[in-house]
Amino acid sequence: MIDYHALKALRFPVVETEYTARDTMLYALGLGMGQDPTDARHLNFVYEKSLSALPSMVVVLGYPGFWARDLDTGFDWRMVLAGEQRVTMHRPLPAQGVVVGRTRITGVTDKGAGRGALVLTERTVTDRDSGALYATIDHVSFCRADGGYAAAQGQPSDPAPVFAGPVPPGPAEQFIDIPTRPEMALLYRLCADMNPLHADPEVARAAGFERPIQHGLGTFGVAARGLLEACCELDPHGMGSVYARYARPCYPGETIRVEMWRRDAGVHFRAIALERGVEVLSNGLFVPASR
Repeated sequence: MIDYHALKALRFPVVETEYTARDTMLYALGLGMGQDPTDARHLNFVYEKSLSALPSMVVVLGYPGFWARDLDTGFDWRMVLAGEQRVTMHRPLPAQGVVVGRTRITGVTDKGAGRGALVLTERTVTDRDSGALYATIDHVSFCRADGGYAAAQGQPSDPAPVFAGPVPPGPAEQFIDIPTRPEMALLYRLCADMNPLHADPEVARAAGFERPIQHGLGTFGVAARGLLEACCELDPHGMGSVYARYARPCYPGETIRVEMWRRDAGVHFRAIALERGVEVLSNGLFVPASR
């Protein structure tokens, strides 16, 4: 069971990550870039000539690993899903380099017995040598089996984080369809998260899924690259921030449709697994970088 005070005091290792042009290309390939080998805009992310890093790649840098299992969290790691994600870019990410990730838990929310708990982490990604801040990453983990700890132990519960609201009413003003590969989860896990939920059918069935599911961060990354393409012509300097709530799991091989509504605050969006007609990302908000 979750111990609020112990979890808030949990110390994460400082993670130094050296990434190469090869890693940058692998991440982009994991998100389906390069499916059209004649599209020069895609080649900029998967070919060493004029190579750029996708902004969302910061989510796999300075990453503390499968910390829900590896650290003494008190919750059932087998029942943890990605809940929400926000990436705020402070400066463009180089195509290769050495970065440092520092992670801390900033919130723990008890949704109630049988309803799970939310754990909010914040990670900063900085340049090792200069200390320049590339990005701040907020991530909400949904601990499905750990609700009710506050009432059971008389412990605190933080307010649930609110990053953005629902998409505007009415049909989308724009959309982009992005096909994913059947082996996408196996490819994407080489970038960071080795959770067997995304590779082992037995682990997936034990967690209540018919087969291994896509990484939440993989679905998030596909949507982010779609938004960068639709709103910024795939300019790697174009993303200011992107946020989304994970609504339902996505399966590798599905087509992700990103639906968009442009407003003063930015581009509201949601993502749908087209073949099943289910929403996989909700409450999304993309804000282009200020120039």
